[in-house]
Amino acid sequence: MSEPDPVDLIDLSDAEGNSCIVRVTRRFQPGILTGHDILCADVLASASFVDARLELYLLQDDLAAWDLQLDQLDVGGNASIGGDRGLSLGFHLHEDRSVSVTVDDPDRLTTVLWMRPASDWIEEHRRRLAQLRQTWPSEVIETSPMVYAWKPNRRS
Repeated sequence: MSEPDPVDLIDLSDAEGNSCIVRVTRRFQPGILTGHDILCADVLASASFVDARLELYLLQDDLAAWDLQLDQLDVGGNASIGGDRGLSLGFHLHEDRSVSVTVDDPDRLTTVLWMRPASDWIEEHRRRLAQLRQTWPSEVIETSPMVYAWKPNRRS
């Protein structure tokens, strides 16, 4: 079975050409219980002063946290994805509805992008997360600590 087409989990941009895209491209280790549900993504960060392509590995816990944190952004809070395993992205929604995105890859790059995305970007990103979960569903369950099995509804 072939891999699905890439899905943009995050696609923030503005009219000035600033953008941050997190494009999920594949499973880390398809068919291997311990790596099947880990998703590989490209982070594409672009502004007048930076044009970077970085790798990000997303766990199912990252997606669950992103889902919850999108609610915090609705009220002017912060959200992040990645983090303790290397590359991280931090998002802060300002009072004027602009968004600052901190891209932090400890080995390569740290920068902040500032942009004014469309007013409905949070709802759009909830839809993107739902699309990602449909395209790349979790198919592994941890039955006890460090013991994994395929979910009964596994597609692949």
